[in-house]
Amino acid sequence: MSKTLILLFHPDLGRSRANAALAGAALRLPEVEVIDLYSLYPDGEIDADQEVARLLSADRIVFQFPIQWYSTPPLLKAWQDVVLTRMFYMAYETEGRLMEGKPLLVVATAGNVPEAYAPAGVNKFTMAELLRPLEATAHRCGLPWQPPHLTYRADKLDDLSLRRAGLQYMALLEEWRKASEPQEDPRRYLVEAWG
Repeated sequence: MSKTLILLFHPDLGRSRANAALAGAALRLPEVEVIDLYSLYPDGEIDADQEVARLLSADRIVFQFPIQWYSTPPLLKAWQDVVLTRMFYMAYETEGRLMEGKPLLVVATAGNVPEAYAPAGVNKFTMAELLRPLEATAHRCGLPWQPPHLTYRADKLDDLSLRRAGLQYMALLEEWRKASEPQEDPRRYLVEAWG
């Protein structure tokens, strides 16, 4: 079985209901690791060596965060500046190249309803447009981009809705894991059986 690494960027996870519920659900799956980056780096000083090692040990990567003022939380941008700059500009041959091909999934929560994120909506732009910088980053780093998984009305969901969101997240992660794992060649068994 292969490993899914969830990098959780929530500035105050203790006050979050949606991101906490999603992370808790994901932790029930085998071979899933959730790292709360704000808890790990409260002063914003990112350990690049640790983060590079963590990325290289994973088979799939998730960025999970709340959308804040149409963008990612500040620590995610700082993390990209420290970790991805090192991997893809300073140590490409020994680090960045080894990460290429690992799929990236964005899991984001938003406080408003889906209709608000449309040209005629109060926020004017679609979620796909707001997440375009992360898609560009994935493209530049050679990380296959997955359609983002979005949870709307995150701060207004009741307990039942949060449980449903967690179950949907678990199902998505399981499907993604199965789809991204290398498939064995069934002919291999014939070769082994017949020598």
